[in-house]
Formats: sequence, C-alpha cells, structure tokens
Amino acid sequence: MMTKSLLRQESAATTSPEDVARISETLGRMRLLIGRRIIGRTAIANIAPGLDISHLDVLDVMRRIEGEVTVGAIAEAMRIDPSRGSRLVADLVARGILRRDASQADGRRSLVVRTEFGDRLLAEIRAVKRTLLARVLEGWPEDELNAFSALFEKFVSNFEAIYVAAEKTPESHLSDAP
Repeated sequence: MMTKSLLRQESAATTSPEDVARISETLGRMRLLIGRRIIGRTAIANIAPGLDISHLDVLDVMRRIEGEVTVGAIAEAMRIDPSRGSRLVADLVARGILRRDASQADGRRSLVVRTEFGDRLLAEIRAVKRTLLARVLEGWPEDELNAFSALFEKFVSNFEAIYVAAEKTPESHLSDAP
C-alpha cells in the first residue's frame, strides 16, 4: 500500500523519460550488488569474518540515530522486529563490540553503546569500504567526482524523504493514489 503513496505525485514535466529509464535500469543493476551486499561482505571478509552482514547494519544505523540509542531505536531505524533487533544487539554485546549502559534520563532504560573494540572494528570496516569505493571511482576527473557525490547525496536524500513521507501517510489516504 505504501507503493501507492510513493506514486501519488506526478513526475515533473522536465523529467526526461529516457533519463528516468536509464536511472531505473542502473538502479536495478545496483540493487543486485547491494542485495548481495558486496561492499559489506568484502569488509567482513577482510576484518571480521565471524560477523554477519546484519551486525554491520546495527553498527551503521547506530551512527544515524539521534538521541539515545536503544534496542528499540535500532530496530525502528533498521525497520525490523524489535525481537530481531534485540537478538542482534545481544550477539554484538556477547562479542564485546557493544555494551549496555543505563540511561541518565531514565535508569530503567538500557542504552546501547559501542565499546572501544567496536569503535576500532567500525573504523576498520569503514576504511575497507572506502578503499573499495575509491577503487571504483579511480580515474574519475575531480569535477565529475564532485558532481556525482553531490548529486548522489541529493538523489538518496530525496528518495529517503519520499519513503519517510509515504510511511507516515495514513492508510485512509492511500486510496486516492492513481
């Protein structure tokens, strides 16, 4: 049903159908790479072979959470069931990558914090990812790289904004979609 709310707005008249088709085809190819989690799997293989790709997701999403990082906040940000989030966090705690601390605002709440080992691990994984991306972008002229990085950020941010807005749309309005 969210698809309907994502499609509600008509595309701008200045959008070239050929460009949209090319981007769509390229996104399909990228989705296959992302679906196989090539970058994350490469990082895991080089740095922490015992980790699962979902563990990397937890570490990554923790950086983006504003405010207190709890199991519930992690699960919500990852769009997974809280019990799955709890299992992932428990596994990372058992491995010494995360620890639980009491909230200063509410001692009954448990916060999730990276350990020093977790910080080092995350830094190493990010370095491997950036090295791989640097290899992919090797030889690009500086002006193209600057333009691509800015435009890619804009593209992903707009995509996220549309998705978040669609998630917040009450179901009663979904029937208005084309």
